[in-house]
Amino acid sequence: MAMVATSSNHHLSLFRCSTRSSNKSTTTKRSNQSRRLVVVCNFGDIVRKDIEFMKKGFSWASESLHLPKISRTFDDLLWLRHVENPKAAGLPSPSWPQPYYPALTGVDLFMADIKALEAYASYFQHLSRMWSKPLPEIYDPQEIEDYFSCRPHVVTLRFLEVFISFAVAAIKLRTSGIFKFYRSPVDKNGHSPEYYFGQMLKETILNLGPTFIKVGQSLSTRPDIIGTEISKALAELNDRIPPFPRIAAMQIIEEELGSSIESTFSYISEEPVAAASFGQVYRGSTKDGYDVAIKVQRPNLRHVVVRDIYILRIGLGLVQKMARRKNDLRVYADELGKGLIGELDYTLEAANALQFREAHSPFPFIFVPRVYGHLSRKRVLTMEWVVGENPNDLLLISSKSLIGRGSVYSERQQQDAKKRLLDMVSKGVESSLIQLLETGLLHADPHPGNLRYTATGKIAFLDFGLMCRMEKKHQFAMLSSIVHIVSGDWAGLVNDLTEMDVARVGTNLRRVTMDLEDALGEVKLVDGTPDIKFSRVSIKCSFLLFGFLFFWAIVYSSSTYGDINPCLLEINR
Repeated sequence: MAMVATSSNHHLSLFRCSTRSSNKSTTTKRSNQSRRLVVVCNFGDIVRKDIEFMKKGFSWASESLHLPKISRTFDDLLWLRHVENPKAAGLPSPSWPQPYYPALTGVDLFMADIKALEAYASYFQHLSRMWSKPLPEIYDPQEIEDYFSCRPHVVTLRFLEVFISFAVAAIKLRTSGIFKFYRSPVDKNGHSPEYYFGQMLKETILNLGPTFIKVGQSLSTRPDIIGTEISKALAELNDRIPPFPRIAAMQIIEEELGSSIESTFSYISEEPVAAASFGQVYRGSTKDGYDVAIKVQRPNLRHVVVRDIYILRIGLGLVQKMARRKNDLRVYADELGKGLIGELDYTLEAANALQFREAHSPFPFIFVPRVYGHLSRKRVLTMEWVVGENPNDLLLISSKSLIGRGSVYSERQQQDAKKRLLDMVSKGVESSLIQLLETGLLHADPHPGNLRYTATGKIAFLDFGLMCRMEKKHQFAMLSSIVHIVSGDWAGLVNDLTEMDVARVGTNLRRVTMDLEDALGEVKLVDGTPDIKFSRVSIKCSFLLFGFLFFWAIVYSSSTYGDINPCLLEINR
């Protein structure tokens, strides 16, 4: 027993010793880690101080020696914005020099080499001057190609970013296991596979920035094409976009208006009331006491949008070569670019709002806010503040799924919200038909974030960056197409598409008519009423038009309005 006790005491003492040694080693490791952390922090402080010292030195040198200002942001350095010069806008792109060999004698060959070296030196000198060429104010494919040919690293990095973002999204979808229950309608949480796909697509688009967000917003208005669940997910892009810092917004306002905030506005909200793909809105008050909405464009937005359009143009060119298509697919990127670049000039949006307000002034239920021209510039737009309800909010309040589930709204409130929503939908359809068939001036971006229902029962339109202008012959052809769709006269519909300048010259219209008849068949009558869905006709037409090399103008184009797509969209509404 004594031996056992002695042995156990011995083991216990050894355990205590090992515990003490392990504690000491742990303490030593922690102290070493703390020392390393302190060293790293000290090193970081030293580096930051050195950088600050260098910045002050550069600032002193610039002021004392009158040197050009050196950009302090990595983004500007990456884009070479610090070397851009507006005076260099008209520089032509250089051509690669061709050596000249007049003879093979020693002297002549030497002189030819000298001339070749001079030509190469002149070429690279001209190429260096091309770096100072600024991004064009209007969309010009050749000018944009010249700009980015001097910045291939910007295009490459963006392409990798887009590729990696979608690749990561695809891997997440694959590993999440949603495809295992793809044949079943919902999972245990009550969500369908389309719901998860839509959420993943929304997050990917949000990470890729303004251009992709704008495209996602447009797709969200077409549940007939992408599906209801995906459309609901993308609809969150309309009003749930992260804002950019207030300091940057206030700086843009002061730069554009040429005066301080205090001397221009009596009040501006601390946080934006809404953040969109291209800008964000603050609530403010003028010196005269009027409540206004101040729309501020995101910093460096034009560079970002044009870069994405340029990459899209390159991609469509590659698709055209691989698919051996006769028509130039890059036209679609150009149409998209023209529309989006037009949206970036808020002076054009102000002019659109004034024109839309004047054209629809005879209709009392359509409300267009007033524009404050003296407080609006290219990147700042000031308009009358509109008090009204968002259609999504009305839909949420009136939803039947909330009844009896602890809703904060009473049944009466839900019924009132439903009445207001139905009235808004009715007036929205009527206003769409007025725009389409009477005034010929269409609001081309009517998602819920751009619509309000006022207390006086009017439908208010916001954001006039995208507008459709239809010619009279297109309006008559549109009316005729509605009649032909309802009656199932597909040959007449094809003729209407030709009148709307959708079909290219030389297209086999008879073949298109036959394919439409095969795809859509005869229109059946249900209780004496034609059973026809315009959304189904729209989808079938879309596929057929692309297949027959029709010119299908992009809905973003603000200058070409021969396209049927936004018109069918308005009819669907």
